[in-house]
Amino acid sequence: MERGLVACTDIDGLMQTLNINHNSPDWRLFIDSSLSLKAVLLHNGNTQPSIPVGHSVHNKESYENMKILMEAINYDKFKWQICGDLKVIALLLRLQQGFTKYCCFIGEWDSRARSLHYSRKEWPARKSLEPGIMNVENQPLV
Repeated sequence: MERGLVACTDIDGLMQTLNINHNSPDWRLFIDSSLSLKAVLLHNGNTQPSIPVGHSVHNKESYENMKILMEAINYDKFKWQICGDLKVIALLLRLQQGFTKYCCFIGEWDSRARSLHYSRKEWPARKSLEPGIMNVENQPLV
């Protein structure tokens, strides 16, 4: 437990205890924070049970709390695919929150160009996530 977050720091040991063969590409990390911050490993084939690896009742969606969670579960070691709602993905990619011009992490969609919203179908793909450019505040966590 660290700063209100309870997390498993030894994922390999947890998997051995559960008699599950842990191959990182076979799992994805689901992060949700609707009422509390939660992180769960989901098996890609749904043949294994879901495994909770992090939980916090008091911590809300913020870059700092996501950073603590990712460090606690050693995300850099396993590099699971991540799934979650768009707000969680934006936090992990360190996009600016609120009413922003480039709020999409996939492309350079201009949310303020109202005259183009229903007429323009193709927007350029985002090439990089550089801090200070197109609403990226700091280095992304993933």
